[in-house]
Amino acid sequence: MEADQWLGIEVRHLAALEAVAQEGSFRRAAERLGFVQSAVSQQIAGLEKITGQRLVERSRGGGPVTITEAGQILLQHAGAILGRLKVAEADVAILGEGSESVLRVGITESVGVRILPELLRRFAAEWPGVRLRPTEEASSDLDLYRRIEHGELDLSFVELPAPAGPFEIVELLTDPYVIVIRSDSPLSKGKLTLTDLAGVPLVGHTSCRGLARVEAQLRALGIEPEFAFRSEVNATIQALASAGVGVAVLPALAVDPANELTTMRELPGIPPRHLALVRHRDRHFSPPARSFVAGAQAVCETISSSRRLMTVSA
Repeated sequence: MEADQWLGIEVRHLAALEAVAQEGSFRRAAERLGFVQSAVSQQIAGLEKITGQRLVERSRGGGPVTITEAGQILLQHAGAILGRLKVAEADVAILGEGSESVLRVGITESVGVRILPELLRRFAAEWPGVRLRPTEEASSDLDLYRRIEHGELDLSFVELPAPAGPFEIVELLTDPYVIVIRSDSPLSKGKLTLTDLAGVPLVGHTSCRGLARVEAQLRALGIEPEFAFRSEVNATIQALASAGVGVAVLPALAVDPANELTTMRELPGIPPRHLALVRHRDRHFSPPARSFVAGAQAVCETISSSRRLMTVSA
């Protein structure tokens, strides 16, 4: 094989391989890419000729195709190449919309309620010509990491630890896990331990990395968590706690402290969640984005300082 033969690989070859791998068939891959099936077959055949390796095992009888070991190795590199292309597209698109006139930010519900309003006020005063476009993710923040990697978002609030990827992280806030209970509950008084939750019906999020750690900690103590209800809406979880449906397990930032029907108590023995901002480390870091990060740090420091004062006064 000639040394420069791999220079004949084109982006469309890699996109076809990725689509076939994800869809499990040439037909569905073609539909996804907007091609006819024969075009996808030709691109895979061309890629195999260039690499000198069989990349896809074609099944007979219409069964799903499989990716060979060589194909899996190439896919790892293809994903990175296609991801970088999407990032480049995002950076160039910003210029087309008007230089740095839009900032796309991923958020979660608690961030949208407790951090974003003050942050937006500060940001708008400093950058009146930049439009902020928030995207809320109700379930796992891992999807927000994916959107950052693919250039769909410029910045995003996330939880740590970060998955593997081209990420630059700015830590913002340590957010302890708490239980939220009816104000007249016996658990609202006296010393609280994790064993007090044995046999107690719980209310919490449907899918949350932090809550999964809480559940694992309880199981390590021989306590099987019993959830009476799960929801992705913080207000719903707290409302059910106030109604006595169960004890809510939430990060402190997700709790409305003005709700007089409930009491919030820190959950001992549970590591807090760590909130951060993430960006793609290889993307252009615009002045508005830098300002947004600095503003988020300032707002989160205010929240942290307020908590420290409350702890001291208590």
